[in-house]
Amino acid sequence: MVLEILGALIALIGSLFLLLASIGIIRMPDTYNRMQAGTKASTLGSLLFFLGIGLGHSGLWGKLLVLSLFVLITNPLSSHVLARALHFIGKSPLLVGYDSRDDLADDMNQMEEL
Repeated sequence: MVLEILGALIALIGSLFLLLASIGIIRMPDTYNRMQAGTKASTLGSLLFFLGIGLGHSGLWGKLLVLSLFVLITNPLSSHVLARALHFIGKSPLLVGYDSRDDLADDMNQMEEL
């Protein structure tokens, strides 16, 4: 009974992180910030949700572990690939009032010189 209540609370916290991720996707000013909000908050939210479900239903631990590993691998990897693709096509972030530094472009220019 205690584990079920604890699991429900953890799943609720995970759901709140997923809600914050969706709000962040809507509210952030540019594509790079939207990807960051969606990836970080949705990864944490999914993992907390899976943990809560696992505490409430102990027979699902194997499936939830596989799902958690899948989320841990694919969310950051897909976000990284999308950010590099956006950079490659020339989409720049909206950095109003900030000095921007593009290390990836510098690295790509150095590789072209070789």
